[in-house]
Amino acid sequence: MIRDIFNGMPADALGTEGWERPWSGPNGGSCVEAKRVDGGRVAVRQSSDPSGPALICTVAAMAGFVEGAKNGLADFLL
Repeated sequence: MIRDIFNGMPADALGTEGWERPWSGPNGGSCVEAKRVDGGRVAVRQSSDPSGPALICTVAAMAGFVEGAKNGLADFLL
């Protein structure tokens, strides 16, 4: 168990197991990966930089982002 989980921490400090990327396609290995972490939170990292910083957010915040993306509110990112 990891004691302190914080935004911007090295993603590899969260372990190597449990990172998921079901939305990944044949894009050359550059994917967003996510995993559930302690405290009801979600970690997000870039697969091409697994030791890079992790974005830590609440499940509620991630749910809001996913819902917004489904409704086209993140289309400006593409």
